[in-house]
Amino acid sequence: MRAIISVSDKRGIVEFAKELENLGVEIISTGGTYRTLQEAGIKVRGISEITNFPECLDGRVKTLHPNIHAGILAMRKNPEHMKQLSGLNIKTIDLVVVNLYPFKQTILKHGVTRQEAIENIDIGGPTMLRSAAKNYQDVAVIVDPKDYDMVLNELKENMEVSLDTKFYLCSKVFSHTAHYDTLISSYMKKERKDSSLPETFTMTYEKIQEMRYGENPHQKAAFYKEVERAEGLLASAIQLHGKELSFNNINDTNGALELLKEFHEPCVVVCKHANPCGVGCGDNIYLAYMKAFSADPTSIFGGILVFNREIDEKTAQEINKIFVEIIAAPSYSQEALAVLKSKKNIRLLQIENILQKQDEYAYDLKKVAGGILVQEIDSKLLPEGGEIKNVTIAKPTDKEMNDLLMAWKIVKHTKSNAITIVKDGQSIGIGPGQVNRIWACRQAIEHAHEFLGEDSTKGASLASDAFFPFPDCVQEAAKAGITAIIQPGGSLKDEDSIKECNKHNISMVFTDMRHFKH
Repeated sequence: MRAIISVSDKRGIVEFAKELENLGVEIISTGGTYRTLQEAGIKVRGISEITNFPECLDGRVKTLHPNIHAGILAMRKNPEHMKQLSGLNIKTIDLVVVNLYPFKQTILKHGVTRQEAIENIDIGGPTMLRSAAKNYQDVAVIVDPKDYDMVLNELKENMEVSLDTKFYLCSKVFSHTAHYDTLISSYMKKERKDSSLPETFTMTYEKIQEMRYGENPHQKAAFYKEVERAEGLLASAIQLHGKELSFNNINDTNGALELLKEFHEPCVVVCKHANPCGVGCGDNIYLAYMKAFSADPTSIFGGILVFNREIDEKTAQEINKIFVEIIAAPSYSQEALAVLKSKKNIRLLQIENILQKQDEYAYDLKKVAGGILVQEIDSKLLPEGGEIKNVTIAKPTDKEMNDLLMAWKIVKHTKSNAITIVKDGQSIGIGPGQVNRIWACRQAIEHAHEFLGEDSTKGASLASDAFFPFPDCVQEAAKAGITAIIQPGGSLKDEDSIKECNKHNISMVFTDMRHFKH
């Protein structure tokens, strides 16, 4: 039996090769792997002995040779193949142990140059892997050090690797090379600053964790992350305390984080089922939390809380008065951690650079039966230039404009049809996910009145994620004492809503940008 070993990831390779040597396997190797095995006292033949050709071009050409690939690809049960090998004086290779140049590790380094990245694109490795995987009936191929023991155990028992195991290893190879090539393709696309949607769409992810179940207990699930640096994103969170995150925990927390990233002032977002239920901004994080809490002290129970400032002891003590599932923040004071960790089941996440937004070339994906919908992420708040058009006689005051922009940020991240109401840096009413806009509007107003009183909406500002098809939302706003509205505009009946605003001295501004979220 002959094996070729050429690995970048050298974990366990010396021990594995020693076991192969003990089993009488002839070992062929290349470059750095050859030196590693030789220094460990393992009998190993250099690749040039087999190819009768020197490694050249700084190692770019080593294994790309018929003496290697014919030895791998020859079908042992094909008499003509074996006759040709004999005539060419080529011996078979029965075990291929290869992992690839560290392209991923290279592109994740800060300041990496394009040339560095390109030099770490493996050519010979994937070719050997694919050759061996194609001929899996006769060749065992290992791309993952975790599989060394499994292969050794079979070799020790039977002096061969079973067909089932070889087929498993074969499928693993094609997953690995697909992942590798997709990383390269994605890197090249970003280097070209290409934001187009390609004719064929391929992405690759790496598993972070298996989950106990998915959205419901009968569904299997796992959490995967994009390979690129994920600064400020949930995939880079460090869990400081509490049980493992569930599928719904991750989905809900991500929704809260995406909204939090819209704010630079101290802000707290409370989220339930991926919808915001309370948002507060203030001079410090304690005041922001108290606003977010009082906006909806019912829905916060069992909710997700995300903070864009360090959590201090005073804020932690307030949080501990209720039950929450998850807290995410850029940092915690030691005193705050001690307070929060007194509750066994609360999950505490630390996300550095929590305001860091996704890469501008990121995609939003939605799975549908038989396909996938792909779009750019909704990264903009307002159109280019940020112009807001006043369309009514009344104009919003500076205070109203601040509240309008806050309401606009919140409604952007609320499931459609959505209405949000804000007053003095606090969400006071949120109407998410309704099948018509008037229901969302009424729900938001009722929400505010239930928790903050009938007068809470007087002087408040309202946002709608899409245009008003009828003036009914303006009429409801007028009854509630709301004095300013922000919406995209663009309805055939915009003029009806404008007239209704003028009738009640409500200011209304158009953004010319819709924010549907489904």
